[in-house]
Amino acid sequence: MTNSSTKLPVLGSDAEIGVGLLNEWFDPIEACLRDRVRELIQTMIESELEAVLSRPRYARRPKADPENYGACGVAGHRHGHRSRSLLGTFGRVEIAVPRARLDTSEGKTTEWKSKALRAYQRRTKQADSLIAGAYLAGTNTRRVRRALAAVFGGAVSKDTVSRVWRKVKADWDAWNARPLAEEPIVRLILDGTVVRVRLDRKATSIVLLVVLGVREDGQKVLLAVKNMGGETSQAWRAVLDDLVKRGLRQPEFLIVDGGTGLEQALAALWGDVPTQRCTVHKHRNLLAHAPPRLHDEVSADYNDMIYAASPAEIEQRRRAFLRKWRLKCKAVADSLEEAGDRLFTFTRLPPSQWKSARTTNAIERLHEEFKRRIKTQTVLPSAETAAMLFWALLASGQITMRKVDGWQSLTQKLADKPIDLAA
Repeated sequence: MTNSSTKLPVLGSDAEIGVGLLNEWFDPIEACLRDRVRELIQTMIESELEAVLSRPRYARRPKADPENYGACGVAGHRHGHRSRSLLGTFGRVEIAVPRARLDTSEGKTTEWKSKALRAYQRRTKQADSLIAGAYLAGTNTRRVRRALAAVFGGAVSKDTVSRVWRKVKADWDAWNARPLAEEPIVRLILDGTVVRVRLDRKATSIVLLVVLGVREDGQKVLLAVKNMGGETSQAWRAVLDDLVKRGLRQPEFLIVDGGTGLEQALAALWGDVPTQRCTVHKHRNLLAHAPPRLHDEVSADYNDMIYAASPAEIEQRRRAFLRKWRLKCKAVADSLEEAGDRLFTFTRLPPSQWKSARTTNAIERLHEEFKRRIKTQTVLPSAETAAMLFWALLASGQITMRKVDGWQSLTQKLADKPIDLAA
């Protein structure tokens, strides 16, 4: 009996379908360029060696000119080629690198080394830059490999991505040791952020302490990002002492989140510097002391006070806030009084600066962007990797910071305390 039924062709996996689709995107320009790459690289290295020996391949060495010493090049001889694999934005190519022995003044010989192709180089700097940039854009090592498969022909593994990333450590160490005496810092914004890292093969939450500076021209700049084990006063004092040791001068204004450890460290080091407590953090504190049904009312009264147009209006609304909430929910009023005059230090600045001085939003924005970029990794390999990644996102330009609002008036002196806390 004949079976006349037909079977549908079995489709491959999603990966196989994707590769087949990309293979159909043939570009004759790219293909021609990649075919010429090997020839171009080898010609460049051969020309470099010819310049050193002052003669092309198979040619005799020119006779020495006593009146023009050194014109005949370095004494030496070629001795074959060695095969090298090089990965670049053009893909992977196998090249034949010429070898040569050069005579030294001591009567010995030394191996010639190309300056164009470094010893043990397996990737071009542009390829490393592309790999590191893809990683910083917010992907993990495995996704970088898949994302760049079409460019590098599948020659990039997750281990390659990790090795490229580790090259950033030299720049990271230099950044941590750089002098700060020439930095015209007038304002500091300090806060911590929690990230998940792998310690002893277990996922652990750590706190990165971040210090953001504001220059005289209003430009924000990252000064420090360190893992110190927590937000204790000793941890913050260690970070601040390191900045002072490297030449950071005393700032004119501080913005903090209200953490006890940070305030204790600042009081011991810069007790006389005007300090602004973040109004957003205090808003959260107030809501934590009120039942959910009162949150909208607390927020409305608080915002009317904080965003009033003048110090006099802020003072008037603060007194009204306290009178109302002492009767309605005493814990809310007590929480507001706990902040003291540090919640209103921004009123000593010109009104054009109030928006940027009221909160630690400048640094919170960095925290949010940092966590968005590391979301695909869930847990970072180590605490140092977390801090280094935070810095690299800014250093590479993946994250940019604009000038603070009202920067034109940063040079103006602070006014006397305009808010009377007596209620």
